[in-house]
Amino acid sequence: RVMYFTMFLSSVGFTIVITSLWPYLQKIDDSANASFLGWVVAAYSLGQMVASPIFGLWSNYRPRREPLVCSIFINLSANIYYAYVYLPKTHNKFHMLMSRAFVGFGAGNVAVVRSYVAGATSLKERTSAMANMSACQALGFILGPALQACLSFIGEHGVTVKIIDLQLNMYTAPALLAAAFGLVNILLVFLVLREHRVDDDGRHIRAINYTSEVDLIEESDEPIDQVAVLTSNVLFFVVMFIFAVFETIATPLSMDMFAWTRKEAVLYNGIIICCIGFESILVFLVVKVASQRVGDRPVLLAGLAIIFCGFFILLPWGNHYPKIQWADLKNNSLVSQVSKATIASNSSLEPTGCPYEQTWCQYTPAIHLAQYISSDILIGVGYPACNVMSYTLYSKILGPKPQGVYMGWLTASGSGARTLGPVFVSQVYTILGPRWAFSLICGMVVGAIILLSSAYHRLIAFSVRHGRTVE
Repeated sequence: RVMYFTMFLSSVGFTIVITSLWPYLQKIDDSANASFLGWVVAAYSLGQMVASPIFGLWSNYRPRREPLVCSIFINLSANIYYAYVYLPKTHNKFHMLMSRAFVGFGAGNVAVVRSYVAGATSLKERTSAMANMSACQALGFILGPALQACLSFIGEHGVTVKIIDLQLNMYTAPALLAAAFGLVNILLVFLVLREHRVDDDGRHIRAINYTSEVDLIEESDEPIDQVAVLTSNVLFFVVMFIFAVFETIATPLSMDMFAWTRKEAVLYNGIIICCIGFESILVFLVVKVASQRVGDRPVLLAGLAIIFCGFFILLPWGNHYPKIQWADLKNNSLVSQVSKATIASNSSLEPTGCPYEQTWCQYTPAIHLAQYISSDILIGVGYPACNVMSYTLYSKILGPKPQGVYMGWLTASGSGARTLGPVFVSQVYTILGPRWAFSLICGMVVGAIILLSSAYHRLIAFSVRHGRTVE
């Protein structure tokens, strides 16, 4: 349960600021553009990718309490850093980039969490435990944006705490709340967590120390199917890449297509992601039952097919085009220079719509709100199903051996996807528009379905492969 809570707080720490990253970035540094946003979002995952194998290896040979407390403390400190990125006189966007990278480094403890849950459950309990962990992660995805949406009512200016030189507003308050959650998490790990390991049949594994436990388990000569391991990592990479694209593009896309203001985008996307989180919890309950009846692999295949449909319906069509920012001022010769200067000097008037610098805005049809909502619903079904099945299958493929390092590589592959996904989509979306961006994603999902089908027979549990149990 402590591991479930740690996973919950890890996802809260990520999503509590995700919908406000773009407007906060625009506020603290005028030189930042949508392409740089991709790097800021990716920095979290790059930090996690570097840290995951390190913390995973650490957890194999030492008490898991050590890497957990260390990682959570780094995460806590980085969130405080994020709340102060407005203070420097220059290069504020790079300070935000660094703060998100350190938050991600602290989140490398996900590998420890997954390896612990895999090692503390029997084969029969595994899918249910992984689904519970994913449900806690989804609950974090719900409460993160929901808390951000609630805190948006503080406003962009908020209040200033002069003693510690802090601006408490709708951008900094969520990060400070995440830091407070981290402090609670450290206390729980110190006071409540106990080590526990079982084999695939549920028999308790006892060892004098961590080194002897590893040696005891690794004496077996039965090899892990490395092709299945590699395939699982690639599939997990694709699943996480797709969701990273989705969460990165949501705020800029909605601001471009629906002419939402910064505050509206934070509030409405927070509500949407919150609803997706509730939907995900229902999906996890269904996944538990479905995987018992039809198996893990068919559920994973169905999830990929649903994700494909979610991105396919997001492709622009029709003859309705997005509103262009300041189009009436730039193209209307009847508007006087005095009027332009007056409007430009009015700081309370925020430009809305698609930036004129994005040339595709002029010839690409707008995405309708109904398309956007329908896509959210489908991705909210497909992603959680693929997510939980990916690492449930992976933990079963690895078997009873210590999984810290392997889970570290799985988390690193997911983090690599979350690093490349935002950079990819911010570049392609900014330069070529949503039609190209979402078409390429659809092609990637088709590739994942083909890969899963070709390696289908190898994605089986370690004990099933070696004839110890029947699938």
